[in-house]
Amino acid sequence: MALETSQIGVWEHHLNEQEVLWDLQMHKLYQTGRTNRKVSSSVWLNALHPDDVGRAIAEFDGAIAEKGFYNSQFRIILPSGEVRYLRSRAHFYEGPDGQPSFIGAEWDVTADVLLNRELTNQKAVAEARAIALEQSRARIEHAADHDYLTGLPNRRYFDRRLAELRADAAVKTLAVLHIDLDCFKQINDKWGHAAGDVTLQNAAVRISGAIAADDMVARVGGDEFVVVLVNIDTADELRTIAEDILWRLRRDIRFGHDMLQVGASIGAAWSAADGAGNLLAESDVALYQAKKLGRNRVEFFTPKLQSDLQAERQLADELRLALIRQEIVPFYQIQVDARSRRIVGLEALARWWHPEKGLLAPTAFLKVAEEYGLTAEVDAAILNRVLFDRATWALQGLTPPRIAVNISGSRLADPALIERLQALNIPRHAIAFELIETIFLDDPDDNVLANIDAIKKMGIEIEIDDFGSGHASLIGLVKLKPKRLKIDRQLVTAITVSDEQRRLVGSIVEIARALSVEVIAEGVETEDHARLLARAGCDGLQGYAIGYPSSVNEIAVLLTSVQRPDLHRASDNSQGNGGPTGFAGWRSAHS
Repeated sequence: MALETSQIGVWEHHLNEQEVLWDLQMHKLYQTGRTNRKVSSSVWLNALHPDDVGRAIAEFDGAIAEKGFYNSQFRIILPSGEVRYLRSRAHFYEGPDGQPSFIGAEWDVTADVLLNRELTNQKAVAEARAIALEQSRARIEHAADHDYLTGLPNRRYFDRRLAELRADAAVKTLAVLHIDLDCFKQINDKWGHAAGDVTLQNAAVRISGAIAADDMVARVGGDEFVVVLVNIDTADELRTIAEDILWRLRRDIRFGHDMLQVGASIGAAWSAADGAGNLLAESDVALYQAKKLGRNRVEFFTPKLQSDLQAERQLADELRLALIRQEIVPFYQIQVDARSRRIVGLEALARWWHPEKGLLAPTAFLKVAEEYGLTAEVDAAILNRVLFDRATWALQGLTPPRIAVNISGSRLADPALIERLQALNIPRHAIAFELIETIFLDDPDDNVLANIDAIKKMGIEIEIDDFGSGHASLIGLVKLKPKRLKIDRQLVTAITVSDEQRRLVGSIVEIARALSVEVIAEGVETEDHARLLARAGCDGLQGYAIGYPSSVNEIAVLLTSVQRPDLHRASDNSQGNGGPTGFAGWRSAHS
């Protein structure tokens, strides 16, 4: 009864006979539909799954050979075609007559097998998921520590590695090279971001090829790389490595059918490992100096560079505040007709009323303004103040002459420039914009040319400043069509002693006349200069022999003396032999 309840079948096999004794439960397990006690052994063999026949027979034969315990698990195919798993166990014995026999039991373990299979599958799935999670975690960690484009370590990894090296007793010295690719923006702009990506990938490979296995290179910005070098013995060794990297990066990069040209600026810093906490910042200071000195070079950090940079940054901060406080003001230098010596214009020159240092000339701050991107703001501040001063003079009953105001290339390229200028309601022909010669080349920027054309339509004249000091071409001059150009003071200075310089100035005047462009000579420091320049055909003169840069009030006094002598009579003789109107050589109280 217990066996029936447990659904365990019992069998007995006398090995010398071809028949097996089965109980009723065995018939139920095999679904024979029979109840007879004796069953042919072929019933068992025929029921075995074809894939399990060989193993099942081998296991039974093994038990016979050993006359021991038989233990097997196999599949059978029921008459309905269903596959079931059975487990069979038996013991060898010999009967009273010495006949070898096995008596055993079988039961259905299909549910157990399927459950174990499912558990195994689930375990395999769980293990696969664990492996996938570990791989995903590793990928995430790698992505968090590496640049996706070049595969190099990023700033996060670099900082951690630098800290590890500083703590390593085997590391005696550390050096950092801060590398910035030159002309990278131009490559992106001209050939697109795909070319930029190729450039960065090539740079990564070339830098990596220049350093030892213990060293490391990381990409820390758009076109910035940082190299950390271990146990560098001398500054010469560091320079050799930096120069090698520089040489490698100068080589052209193939992009399709084009060859991309790129260079690099490198800042280097070096110290004992225990004092290397500021190496990255120090190398950045040196990099700034390398770019400042013309790029495509290596510069080493020094304490003086640090102090100079701090002073520049402080000055830049003060300049930003000065723009808010309206401390940037124009001083005006007069321009006169070369023949009549009458005032025909003014040039507005930037000055800074510094609250502590007093009046600062442009040499004290314009370079910093350019380096820190404040030139356009300075230009705008001067223009706004010029328009205010001009309106003030008009309210005083004076007729302000044309006023020339400098405009930087960055401001001239501003897409919003014209809208801003229109909002100022600038009177027509009241203002001229001076462009330095280097703004226009053989191929001026289309946006710049469009802005210049719009400026002209507003009645603002265009002048070229410092003509002859750079590399502007006649083609650029024709494209720009300025109202006038100003001959650079370097060409003017020597005309009193050099026939060659006089001929050169004369040639510039002839070219300008051919293009219907007026000519103003800068740097007129003596009466001899003025006379020779007038003879050469210059239309206007400007310089210390004509007048010094002066404040708004001083210019008001000068204009009053010229335009309204009844209100302000000034003796021409008291000003020296200054020409027909007596203002040539006008000196400012601040000059």
